Amino acid sequence: MLKFVSLKSNKKMNSLYPLKFKPIFKDKIWGGQKIKTILNHDFGDLPNCGEAWVLSGVENEQSVVVNGFLEGNELNELLEIYMGDLVGEKNFENLGNQFPILVKILDSNDWLSVQVHPDDELAKQRGLENGKNEMWYIMQADKEAELICGFNKKLNKNEYLKHFENGEIKSILNYEKVKSGDVLNMPAGRVHALGPGLLLAEIQQSSDTTYRIYDWDRKDTEGNERDLHTDEALDALDFSLEDKYKTTYREVKNETCSLVKTPDFTTNLMDLDQGLVKDYAPLDSFVIHLCVEGEYILKYEGGFEQIKTGEVVLIPAILNEIEIQPMKSAKILEVYIS
Repeated sequence: MLKFVSLKSNKKMNSLYPLKFKPIFKDKIWGGQKIKTILNHDFGDLPNCGEAWVLSGVENEQSVVVNGFLEGNELNELLEIYMGDLVGEKNFENLGNQFPILVKILDSNDWLSVQVHPDDELAKQRGLENGKNEMWYIMQADKEAELICGFNKKLNKNEYLKHFENGEIKSILNYEKVKSGDVLNMPAGRVHALGPGLLLAEIQQSSDTTYRIYDWDRKDTEGNERDLHTDEALDALDFSLEDKYKTTYREVKNETCSLVKTPDFTTNLMDLDQGLVKDYAPLDSFVIHLCVEGEYILKYEGGFEQIKTGEVVLIPAILNEIEIQPMKSAKILEVYIS
């Protein structure tokens, strides 16, 4: 239930503003301490934290506002009331009352399971709302840290199954050494896994559907292995081979640099050591800022917000012009639907 009244009758008083949210912290078998030690997020009594969901409209996992008069309200509640003013007219018309983007920060202290996500078509065949395309921005990487992205040779379904059944799945996976600032686009269907020593931002479609292919033969505290989704994954997998898996981009100081552009989201990077004014009026979309390094002041008509490393702010579509003033310097992921 929304915690304000007479909203539509007093829009001027209750006008939208940049929204900040309380992170949702997830204890994972592979998680570590970097979300606390590097980002200064307090995840309470959890022994470790593998994921911080910093912006989510996933059912039963919704972000809650922590600033301004909308404090205490869930994201999709606001979407029901503000509609196109919050997300953009075309986005609301196409996507409805669930916020379309999920933003996470992941800390992998061990290998994640080797997994794949379905695309929209397969998801709908299976009664799911949508598939999951995602991208990764590496915020910090230990020396020699690596991850899995795609296969290391072209395969067909039968060849894949032969390797799987013979326990040779690790031999056909593509391993990539990564460092801070690396970007990887991860379309639905691409096999992937994070390795130890990585702290990264993940931008994705709003979906929590994952098919686990291989889990390194590990067991939980009760001696049980986690379930695999062998059959479900088989129809989801893309067996093609890419020339390269890392995204090449040209970073220019104090300008907006394009990283990933898909029908589901656009992600840019701003590396700033001086002020920058942004006019978002032509987008007809919400804009998400995720600060991946440093901190900054976000100024808008009516006020300002201070954003620190690891924090997200949602800029409503109705808010056209904002000004970014870095505190010494800041790197910001900028996300919207174009």
